[in-house]
Amino acid sequence: MSPTLLQTEQPHAPRRESLALARKVLLIEAKEIEALASNLDANFEAAVTLILHCKGRVVVSGMGKSGHIGGKIAATLASTGTPAFFMHPAEASHGDLGMITNGDVVIALSNSGESDEILNILPTIKRLGAKVIGITGKSTSTLAKQADVHLSAEVSQEACPLGLSPTASTTAALALGDALAVCVLDCRDFSAEDFAKSHPGGSLGRRLITRVEDIMRLGDAIPYVMETAALSDALIEMTQKGLGFTAIVNQQHQLIGIFTDGDLRRVFAAGNNTQSTIITEVMHATPTTITAKKLAAEAVEIMEHHKINGLLVTDEQNKLVGAFNMHDLLMAKIV
Repeated sequence: MSPTLLQTEQPHAPRRESLALARKVLLIEAKEIEALASNLDANFEAAVTLILHCKGRVVVSGMGKSGHIGGKIAATLASTGTPAFFMHPAEASHGDLGMITNGDVVIALSNSGESDEILNILPTIKRLGAKVIGITGKSTSTLAKQADVHLSAEVSQEACPLGLSPTASTTAALALGDALAVCVLDCRDFSAEDFAKSHPGGSLGRRLITRVEDIMRLGDAIPYVMETAALSDALIEMTQKGLGFTAIVNQQHQLIGIFTDGDLRRVFAAGNNTQSTIITEVMHATPTTITAKKLAAEAVEIMEHHKINGLLVTDEQNKLVGAFNMHDLLMAKIV
């Protein structure tokens, strides 16, 4: 049996001019986005207003490459405070139009503005009472004319050397969608904490919503001794609690000092007697602390700044309420 084409054909090595072509592609797309920014007009403001006043959800739709861009735009809107989802236009005419309600805003993407799958569902969308924002590359297209608001994503050329593959045009549509989402976010005073609420599973979300009170050790797990304790008692407490330090408190349970593993090495080097030495004689009287409501990410910054491995948590009266170390932050995936 003769070898097939797939068996004999070897992959081509990258051409020497590949880097030059790659730079050209990026520069073309950058130039088209820059032109897009210069051509923004009142229609963009009208689109932002439509989304801000939307009583339902934003439904994004597009066919082919425009559909992939639409999916990303819907995801960006949803993650920045605007309820949104993607609807495939071909599936829409087979029942998915039931997802659209009177209070919705539909963002329809089509570079040509003549995609049959989009145009076929436009009349029904309008009868349902939803508003339509059309994003096209042709201002004279059917979609541009039938949309309540039209946003031009027109480009002078594609980055593809053949001029065929959607490249600069899809980048322009994506950038326009990002601009919409960011402007709506800004108008709503959407905060980093709001963003974190929709991203609880990611590292960014954890850093933005996890507070010290969520990771600190409480009650009997807090290492501390009274101010009258001997150094030997402090060593036992440190060993049992395993945080690498112990707090020192007064009769009112207010924090007056800290004793760490580093202090212990210095005490042994100085030859102090662990039984006769009172902990207040060797403690640090001004420990670095944090409050329970602070973000755990802030605790990381404090620890890195002071080059320490743990923190004590105090309340408004300087009473000891918790403790944690870098291991606790690692377990909570804050670092």
